[in-house]
Amino acid sequence: MSTGTRARGTTYREAMREALREALRSDERVFLMGEDVGRYGGCFGVSLGLLEEFGPDRVRDTPLSESAFVGAGIGAALAGMRPVVEIMTVNFSLLALDQILNNAATLLHMSGGQLPVPLVIRMTTGAGRQLAAQHSHSLESFYAHIPGIRVLAPATLEDARHVLAPALADPDPVVIFEHGSLYNAAGELDPAAGPVELDRAAVRRPGTDVSLITYGGSLPKALAAADELAADGVDAEVVDLRSLRPLDGATIAASVARTHRAVVVDEAWRTGSLAAEVSARIAEESFYELDAPVERVCSAEVPIPYARQLEEAALPQTADIVAAAHRAVD
Repeated sequence: MSTGTRARGTTYREAMREALREALRSDERVFLMGEDVGRYGGCFGVSLGLLEEFGPDRVRDTPLSESAFVGAGIGAALAGMRPVVEIMTVNFSLLALDQILNNAATLLHMSGGQLPVPLVIRMTTGAGRQLAAQHSHSLESFYAHIPGIRVLAPATLEDARHVLAPALADPDPVVIFEHGSLYNAAGELDPAAGPVELDRAAVRRPGTDVSLITYGGSLPKALAAADELAADGVDAEVVDLRSLRPLDGATIAASVARTHRAVVVDEAWRTGSLAAEVSARIAEESFYELDAPVERVCSAEVPIPYARQLEEAALPQTADIVAAAHRAVD
């Protein structure tokens, strides 16, 4: 693709697939493994066609045992490979939490720097697709709590396309959360975009009246809320956290210093959420910049319902973000 053109109609799914293709082509140590990533093309179609292009040694279907294949990925990384492990949904990743927390995240530290684990774990997260409680939760805060790993939540086409290469180059394990509602999102992929800075947030829309701070699948809702607020005369800034561990506190603080109000949007449950951590950091580092209490917009504290109307009622929606911003401003 020429650098003088812009591709049209690229989806988030296709951008992630092209990132995988590039990684497999450029480094023979890279391989993809997970449930149904091969013949089926991935549960969400991200790896479709990669088996035929790279063969079963590079695109490996695994048994239905998250602990086993994440453990195999850790072993491969220790042996010098660059594995990309796909876990079908974040709920299933809890079956591999022992491997991620007690092995992947700790080995570099416990070995005095002798045993890096350059492992990338991809998983789908989030609700909004009527997949019920065992396939729909947002558990990113579980992983953002763990020292020794990076936690990323690409929310744009450019981030989906360019986050994998720097993640594979990192000596620490990197967990990438892909919100299921984003896979079909389509648009123009900027050919000038480059590798993602793994520890930096991004201001997706500048503003002066209130900061809408979010990540992942909630970013489109925050941007839509900013449009609605603009019609009401409220100039909202939208901050995409992008990196959940480490959090980019400097970008958050700079945004609050500009707007003096903050609304934190998080699809996870309110109690113990990433929104709670961001709110606490704003209180610690930017308290005297605030002209109003920090607002939080989170999911209802119930297992995600199956019925569409109940699911929508349980999740943060654009109207909820708009209302929270008006409370902060008014």
